[in-house]
Amino acid sequence: MYRSLFWFLLPLVITELIYELGIQVINGGIARVPRPTETLAAYGIAWGLTSFLTGTVSQTRQMSMVLVRDRATFHTVFRCVAGFGGTHFLILVSLAFTPVGLWVIDELHAVDPILGGTVRRALGFLLPIPLIVGITRFLSGLLLRARRTDIVSYAMMAGISMSVLSVFLFLPTPAVQTDPILLPVVATYCGVLTELAVIIYGYRRFVRRSLHRGGAAEGEQAAGQDAGGETVTRRPLPLTAAYVLRFYWPLAITIGIQALSRPIINLFVARGTDGTESLAVLTIVYALAHLPYGWLNELKNLPPAFQRQDPDGRIIRRFTAVCGMISFASMALMFWTPVRFFLLETLIGVDHDFAVRCTVPLIIFSFFPLAVTVRSYLHGIALRDHRTSAIAPSGPARAGAIVIVVNVLALFDLHGAIRGVAALYSGFVTETIVVRWRMGRSRVKPGSQR
Repeated sequence: MYRSLFWFLLPLVITELIYELGIQVINGGIARVPRPTETLAAYGIAWGLTSFLTGTVSQTRQMSMVLVRDRATFHTVFRCVAGFGGTHFLILVSLAFTPVGLWVIDELHAVDPILGGTVRRALGFLLPIPLIVGITRFLSGLLLRARRTDIVSYAMMAGISMSVLSVFLFLPTPAVQTDPILLPVVATYCGVLTELAVIIYGYRRFVRRSLHRGGAAEGEQAAGQDAGGETVTRRPLPLTAAYVLRFYWPLAITIGIQALSRPIINLFVARGTDGTESLAVLTIVYALAHLPYGWLNELKNLPPAFQRQDPDGRIIRRFTAVCGMISFASMALMFWTPVRFFLLETLIGVDHDFAVRCTVPLIIFSFFPLAVTVRSYLHGIALRDHRTSAIAPSGPARAGAIVIVVNVLALFDLHGAIRGVAALYSGFVTETIVVRWRMGRSRVKPGSQR
């Protein structure tokens, strides 16, 4: 069982690590263009707003993994995904080309007009990203359902490879030297489009035929076990758009608010006296710190994928705990020792003074795995048991904690990046506590009929 869990998770972990390393290359490229601090700050704001929207559609992977059974359910869920992506496209249009964007970016963030204009231009370039990400995650969920995590891994590695290659190809070009914001935009598109192309190939090769037959994809189990070990057969529920929305809206709200955490923090940090520098520091430390712990989010796929083999979740709990400790130990090694200066100064290419300002935020980030591990396991149980509504309050609780803490810390003489990361950690801890409380209030026997 442990071996099965390991080989299921390994491609996803490798992919996540490669993805985070690719982001370091992109940041390293930005650090070498003209006006690097302004470019990092501008793309940090633009990508923070875009990732808020892509975050709400990224959970379509779990939605398709749990809900899609045949061609009819495929089309039902896909229409919802397309609707989400279209809605987010219109939201980005309003931010990039209407007075709403001027108010949100220039006035709320209190940035100068030149920086605000660069942010809005970047948002205009990124309009289709939420729809592309939504479709990619939707199809990748079907591959996870068939336990073809290798294809998902190949797709993300190909996307990152193209992003990294584009940085080297476009960095010396006159267009990027004149308008540096084009570099991260081009790298983003090269990555997401390549990943989508490989995912579409994998879907057509390994999943599409089983959906046409109306049968289960490879690896899917039609029966579970209750707490007493007795086999329980689950009859598929009729899938309607209303059921899809009821299943998905708690995920969308929770993940959306998680993604909104960064724009909220950017909003408060940008208004400080060291706003531009703090935004640049946050852009670097977000990406670097996410490298050793971001893969823990993939642990939520284990309970729904292995519900028959481990109906009470005992083995998955142990496996998850070990993964969390490995992540924490690796972050301590990277950020509590001089290794951090090698990563920041040599690999990314920032100067020493900038690297010093990144030190405390990175140390705070090293404690994130302790909360993320527990949260991922609980989310996986909620997906397995179709209890996504139980996690809905955790998102607002996280946002509330961030707002409170970032305002309290503003009373102290702390660098803006330190205030931002500390507030984010308080949000993670609060979110995990609320999820644990909600999941404990109404327990459902694993394998019981939804």
